[in-house]
Amino acid sequence: MKPEPLVLSRKVGGLTIHAIQAGGQRLDGGAMFGVVPKPLWERRIPADERNRIQLGMRVVLIEHPSGLVLIDTGAGNKEDRKFKDIYGVENEGASGRTSLEDGLSQLGVSTNDISIVINTHLHFDHAGGNTYVDDAGELKVTFPKARYIVKRGEYEYATHPNERTAASYFERNFMPVVKDSKFEFVVPENEIVKGVRVVPTPGHTPFHQSVLIESEGERAFYLADMLPTSAHIPLPWIMGYDVEPLVTLETKRRILRQAEDENWLLIFEHDATVPWGRIEHDGKGYRLRES
Repeated sequence: MKPEPLVLSRKVGGLTIHAIQAGGQRLDGGAMFGVVPKPLWERRIPADERNRIQLGMRVVLIEHPSGLVLIDTGAGNKEDRKFKDIYGVENEGASGRTSLEDGLSQLGVSTNDISIVINTHLHFDHAGGNTYVDDAGELKVTFPKARYIVKRGEYEYATHPNERTAASYFERNFMPVVKDSKFEFVVPENEIVKGVRVVPTPGHTPFHQSVLIESEGERAFYLADMLPTSAHIPLPWIMGYDVEPLVTLETKRRILRQAEDENWLLIFEHDATVPWGRIEHDGKGYRLRES
């Protein structure tokens, strides 16, 4: 299988979007598929000797008249070797950079060029790149000229973790953003700039949000962890990581119905090989439509 290019680009109406593979990770297949038996999920994504499956960390850069909009930021550069081994994180780029920085550089974009960063939620593999450790060991905001968007409820949830959620939320990924007054907290559904709207998609976390991109009658939807890979399209295929799996079920039912009705392009953040696609209902359930 040929590796996916670091950057894939396409049009959504009059907007250009770039899918940047900000690294890979390997997580336990059983945790990724919850109650789905291994003989079923392993047909779609095979496991390694540690029962882990290969995942991506795909972020999206939108070229927008209001400025460059980045959705999610990957895992960043702050974690040690032991952490990377546990979670199978591989995101080292060239010359000490991250894969995300390499992808931006390939597009001729620097971290200073980003106007808006949207965090779907604040788990380490989605918001780790919000901040970085510089050569002097200081913790800094990665995108100094950007305003960062997150749901207020997600921020409150992240800053008051419990035994179940603490392993996913690290203050180093978001507190420097707060201290620099760069976070903009949104509630329910909100248009960030014309044609870029955050949509509540709870279940994985209570305040998880996805992003709808609309232009000239075309729509793309960045799913994030509501539906992490194309293998998770069937309604009951829900991660064991989700704190409210039955809420995820109803969120998926609502979103996938609308996605099929309106022919949305779905963007998969964690799929290592399938960046995007459209769905259809075959009378039994949803599936990825053949192109």
